Amino acid sequence: IWRCLDAETGKELWTIAYPTPTKMEFTNTPRAAPVIHGGFAYLFGAFGDLHCVSIEGRRIVWRRNIVKEFNAKLPTWGMCPTPLVVDDLLIVNPGAPEASLAALGLYTGETVWQTPGEPAGYGSFILGTFGGIRQVVGHDATSLGGWDPNTGKRLWTLLPTKKGDFNVPTPVNIDGRLLVATENNGARLYDFDAQGRIDPIPVAQNRKLAPDTSTPVAIDGLVFGCFRGLFCLGLDYNLETLYSTEGDGAFTDYTALIAGNDRILAITVKGELVLLEAARDAYTPISRLRLFEDTEVWSHPALIGNRLYIRSMKEICCFLLDH
Repeated sequence: IWRCLDAETGKELWTIAYPTPTKMEFTNTPRAAPVIHGGFAYLFGAFGDLHCVSIEGRRIVWRRNIVKEFNAKLPTWGMCPTPLVVDDLLIVNPGAPEASLAALGLYTGETVWQTPGEPAGYGSFILGTFGGIRQVVGHDATSLGGWDPNTGKRLWTLLPTKKGDFNVPTPVNIDGRLLVATENNGARLYDFDAQGRIDPIPVAQNRKLAPDTSTPVAIDGLVFGCFRGLFCLGLDYNLETLYSTEGDGAFTDYTALIAGNDRILAITVKGELVLLEAARDAYTPISRLRLFEDTEVWSHPALIGNRLYIRSMKEICCFLLDH
């Protein structure tokens, strides 16, 4: 069930509901975030159902099931990556032998290109310019790759040193370098050659920051990430750990991070909101607030001005933040 709510009051404006073929571990809830673009919402469900909905008109413009239509195998924990808007295309990853990635028309849903490859991973894709080449970057089930957004041609492939990563955290573009963090291979920073291909030897590495789900953030020459604690790494110090909070129980599991204005806003799976300085010398919390009890927060919050929208397993709430 997808719900559109009034941002001021929380009143339900419309819903999109459809049956799922079976039950899935960790519930049937969609994993991907809704994508809002040009007056449309692109809604991607865990079983491969993809809807384009007119926000104001409250109507379905087009819909497809990319798992069934591309003859893909549904991943164990469902379709997770948030679709990526590139120009007039919507990039998705069916994970089918003949359509590892596919580009759909934003307004028609028709297939513009598809490229063969590996089954789907769980992390989202990004668009960036690396080595002077504009490309889509992300994981399939076994490797990291870059693709031409206009044609779907795969530009490069990087296999990790250790196999078995679930490839959930999203890669991070840091000034044309790529930060990748996974549970078996730790955090790595990669550079690119003049043809836009990744250098397989990382320029920096930190094996202790090895998240299985949480995506790191970068700010002011620092990287913050969560894995059995909150870590602060120095970009200018070969990703060396500057400090960590391994003794603080708040960050022992999944945590969503937002970086900006010299601060980090962290929302833990246990429902605690932590605001801290993006400091390089020590963990410096500014304030902490317990938002939810007896539930979990797995969805990424949305910060709009001084309003923070968060959905737990039981409810969705809007919190007003002090400036």
